[in-house]
Formats: sequence, C-alpha cells, structure tokens
Amino acid sequence: MQRWWAIWRLLFRMIEIYYAEDDEQIAKTVQAYLEQKEYRVTVYPTLTEIEKALSRQVPALVLLDWNMPDGQGETLCRLIRRNWKELPVIFLTVRGDSADVVSGFQNGADDYVVKPFDLEVLYSRIKALLRRSKDASSQYLSCGGISMDLNRRQVFCDSREVNLSEAEYEVLLCLMRNKGRIVTREKILEQVWDVNGNYVNDNTLTVTVKRLRERLGQPACLKTVRSVGYRIED
Repeated sequence: MQRWWAIWRLLFRMIEIYYAEDDEQIAKTVQAYLEQKEYRVTVYPTLTEIEKALSRQVPALVLLDWNMPDGQGETLCRLIRRNWKELPVIFLTVRGDSADVVSGFQNGADDYVVKPFDLEVLYSRIKALLRRSKDASSQYLSCGGISMDLNRRQVFCDSREVNLSEAEYEVLLCLMRNKGRIVTREKILEQVWDVNGNYVNDNTLTVTVKRLRERLGQPACLKTVRSVGYRIED
C-alpha cells in the first residue's frame, strides 16, 4: 500500500507538509481540509516523532503547535532554523499574547496563527509562504540524522555542522541522491572523479568513504555492499 501511495504522490507531485499537533480533532480537521487542496499532510503527535521524520525527509513546510506533550514547539523551530534555514514554519497555537507571538518569530517562525483560526486563511498563508520559498525541500537531503543543504553546500550530523573535503561531499551527495538504492563503485568513481577528467584508482574511493564515515561519526545508515558499492538508507 505504501509503495502505491509513494508512486501516486510522485505522479501528482503533492506538496508535503508535516504537522506537529497533539489534539487529534484539530489535527484531523486541518489535515482533511488541506488534503482537499492536494497537499499531503502527515500529523505527528510529539516533537520526537516529527524530529525523526525530518531526519529522514524534509517537507515543503512545517505546521507547529507550541505546547506539545514532550516539549515546546519553539525548541523544534530553533532546530529547523539551524539545519534547514529556508524550510517554512507556521505556528498554530492558542498562545496569542504579544509576547508569545514575538517569541515565536524570534525563534525562527515565518508566520504565526492563533487558534481558533479560519481554515481558508491558513490555506492562503501556506500558499503565500510556499510561493516565496518555492518548495525549499528540494535543496535539502536527509537520512539517519545526516542532512545536506545543497544551496550552501553544508552538511550536518545530529545538528552539528561537519566539514567535508570536496571529494567526501560529492560522494555523500551521490549516495543521498540515490537513497535506498545501491550505488556501484564504478558509478561513484565516474560521477565524482571521472566527470572532471580526474581518473583515480579504486582505492581512492575506499579511503574517501572511510574518512567520510569518520567525519560523520560512523553512521549506521551508510552501508557497504561488499564487492558492489554503497547504500545509504533510513
């Protein structure tokens, strides 16, 4: 079922929205309305769950409640601003005091909507933000706590920025763009080195991947497929 849903989403290019909300009724109402507008909305009842989802895949936009069972939404908002600077965030919360609104923007929110709110107004604000950001999710790649900002050529591992060499960055990029699939050693050598006319031996790739693993703290998501190549997967 998940496979067919993924294919359907790909064909129709649905815009992905993550929604952190622990009130089931509100979450269902917002989700149903926005999905009628051809958005794909995934609801997360805790901050822990949405953080895990962000480490796997970055959406086009995040809707965020302030008071969550396992913490404050502002904490997640700051995390998003550190790792995914252009990812739009809208607070949806009952906290409507001016001090709360100011705090929300200071912590990185792009918009702030106070409950109760009109669904049509929320939809208009989402459209406006996405029009300006032009689906910022396309500039981010994520897997297993590792995230890449393609515009800034930055790499983060568990919110910590990691400095990579040019070759290490390009190898990681090649694997991330093929997440879940085996990438042969030959293909990596071709895309990272041969494309620029820099012909290197097979051992260069082995050493580069070894150093990449060390810099990323030996991530479990980066796997070796013996005698074939490498694969990165959640």
